[in-house]
Amino acid sequence: MQIVKSISLFEEPNADANKNLLPFDGIVNYHGMVWGQFEADHFLKVLSTDIAWEHDEVMMFGKKIITKRKVAWYGDKPFDYTYSHVKKSALPWTAVLKAIKDKVEQASGETYNSCLLNLYHNGEEGMGWHTDNEKELKKEGAIASVSFGAVRKFAFKHKETQEKVELTLDNGSLLVMKGTTQSHWLHRLPPSKKITVPRINLTFRTITN
Repeated sequence: MQIVKSISLFEEPNADANKNLLPFDGIVNYHGMVWGQFEADHFLKVLSTDIAWEHDEVMMFGKKIITKRKVAWYGDKPFDYTYSHVKKSALPWTAVLKAIKDKVEQASGETYNSCLLNLYHNGEEGMGWHTDNEKELKKEGAIASVSFGAVRKFAFKHKETQEKVELTLDNGSLLVMKGTTQSHWLHRLPPSKKITVPRINLTFRTITN
């Protein structure tokens, strides 16, 4: 029997950043809106034009698929990062990305040396179940997810029990995944045809090689 635990920002307007949203096997803290709406909208606009966006490429059943979603990869150094069998090399931080990173590090109490950005043009673009456990990443290191733009649902699913934890990510919000989360839980951004505005997601992480 599948158990679903639902959490929504609209039910908890004052998010408790110290509360672990996962019942076991990992740690996920939702900080809520770290930036106000005006500042978050400003970052959405700047990132939309100033980032070197490219359509994402993924390998599925031996074939290269070009996604509608766009991505970009930045870091302290030109780190190589491979996921879905596609290698990317990090670009140097822009001033805006560095400012966002500084705020994320202050809020989360963690440090990061790289960032994978995703641009979803509307709700029809999403991300299927996956884990961020690539070999280049620091083992059990914190991954900070920042959202600018459309309010979107987000979900976790335990790999063994299939238990789900669902929440809503607001414009200007911060979510931090750490500990054994990536070992035991999948996560996804489900699509929604009702959403017609874009969302930019920044996932700050630590590369170790």
